[in-house]
Amino acid sequence: MLLQILTLLGALGMFLYGMNMMSSGLQKVAGDRLRNFLSAMTSSPFKGVLTGLGITSVIQSSSATTVMVVSFVNAGLLTLAQAISVIMGANIGTTVTAWLVSWLGFKADISILAVPLMALGFVLSLSKKDRRRNISELIVGFSLLFLGLSLMKSSVPDLQQTPEVLSFIQGWQGHGFGSVLIFLVFGTVLTLVLQSSSATMALTLIMLNMGWIRFDMACAMVLGENIGTTITANIAASVGNISAKRTALAHTAFNVFGVIWALVTFPFFLRFIGWVTAGIFGVPDPAAPGFTVEVLHDANGHPVQTDSQTAALYGLSMLHTLFNTINTCILIWFIPVIEKLVCAIIKDSRNKSDETFRLRYIEAGPVATPELAIEQAFKEIIHFAEISRNGMKYAKSAISEQDSDKFEELRAKLVKYEEISDRIEGEIASFLNEVSASDISEDTSRKVKAMYKIIGELESLGDSGESISRILSRKNIHKKVFDESAVKHLDYMTDTVDNAYAVMIDNLSAAYRGELHEVSNAYNAEDRINNLRNYLRESEIDGIENGQKNYQTSVYYMDVVNELEKMGDFMINVSQDLEKVFIKRR
Repeated sequence: MLLQILTLLGALGMFLYGMNMMSSGLQKVAGDRLRNFLSAMTSSPFKGVLTGLGITSVIQSSSATTVMVVSFVNAGLLTLAQAISVIMGANIGTTVTAWLVSWLGFKADISILAVPLMALGFVLSLSKKDRRRNISELIVGFSLLFLGLSLMKSSVPDLQQTPEVLSFIQGWQGHGFGSVLIFLVFGTVLTLVLQSSSATMALTLIMLNMGWIRFDMACAMVLGENIGTTITANIAASVGNISAKRTALAHTAFNVFGVIWALVTFPFFLRFIGWVTAGIFGVPDPAAPGFTVEVLHDANGHPVQTDSQTAALYGLSMLHTLFNTINTCILIWFIPVIEKLVCAIIKDSRNKSDETFRLRYIEAGPVATPELAIEQAFKEIIHFAEISRNGMKYAKSAISEQDSDKFEELRAKLVKYEEISDRIEGEIASFLNEVSASDISEDTSRKVKAMYKIIGELESLGDSGESISRILSRKNIHKKVFDESAVKHLDYMTDTVDNAYAVMIDNLSAAYRGELHEVSNAYNAEDRINNLRNYLRESEIDGIENGQKNYQTSVYYMDVVNELEKMGDFMINVSQDLEKVFIKRR
């Protein structure tokens, strides 16, 4: 008995591992397509539902989709209303797993094909092409999933041999509506423990197929699983921002509301499910009075799938699908109400001025979808570049500022911006480290490496702003003053560098949208900076030779010019990194 229980736990682990592996492979095969699908298909609630349904059907994990949505709301890539509609669709999409298990896991022994499929997966894993290796991961994950399911079915104890245990379990089914609540709580707790509604659904199907529990009790467990699955999003949102927490709460509110109306109408809802199942598949009505699951074995003791078992499995899968579909059809019209409700419960009490320099896009906790997480990192890098450009404005003002007190204020701001750039670089790097630690595709790996380089260049831009403040501070200490001509030239130089900033940010934004085709604009901006630097240096040297310029003042002047030119170098490096990895060839 102990060995059977350990085998059952191992089979459950294989099922979960196979599901995660299959989901990971699917994400890597379809990563860019999923990103484009998400951005293009959320303009209306109905499109949002289709988006959630489509993505979850592909990656076979509503938890991954929900965590991804929470992350994207945190990142500002989705509004709260859009996220709610996507989560509604994800709840429908997750029911695909139940149908796969019902059709392939019980009616046919898919595990017979699992081992040959694993051989195919191994062969594909030896390929040098990234896509084939990702497909191999998908195939092996699929095989492990159904091997695990097959082992779970064969390793569950035969309670017919221990009638006292079977009687104990069935005794919990004799308390009327109280039994419904008991099994609902059981389904919720089991999902919280396993952190996978698909695994809990598979166990429920097995228990129903073995005749351990009645059809109505299995339905109550499924309702509980829909509440338990919301814990994943809440865990992800616990370290996220206000929008992320609201999204997770909306997911909980959606499922809890559905369970409430399903419980209120429970007998009628089950009759409807039974009628639909019998009508579509031509099987016995699993919700009919007196319906029982008949368990038979052949002469060799092998289980034989009966019509009553098939009817129960299809009926439970149908309940899962119709519950989420009906719930979505009801609540899709009330998305603004749900949005107002969660905003009222989770109030934003923060001081907006404190948000100026915080990370906006990568605080949503666990990286459940690494192939999609780089969207957040890239958006944060663009935000980093915009913050860095703001620091340039203070450098320009500091150059022409004659009042010592006002200069010190500007110098302090430049020092602060340097500290901010250090902190943002570190936090983005930590996020990229977490993404890199996951199993990601080669294409994503190349993008992550390029992002490491880019944030290093942006941090260097912050250093240059602080260096300019130190040069100007030394100038003031030695009581040197730039004449009107020098200030005018430096003003022109800072405008030229600011234009290069604009070009760099435009290229970053184009790469993020997948629309970067060339970076000639960056090379032109760099040439303008270099040509202007050369002109200013030659003019200054001529002024020194003619006795029109003070040598020490000119040293400070040229130090500022060189530091500004160095900033141009950092910016062209960013565009070159984009050119190598993110460029879209026509």
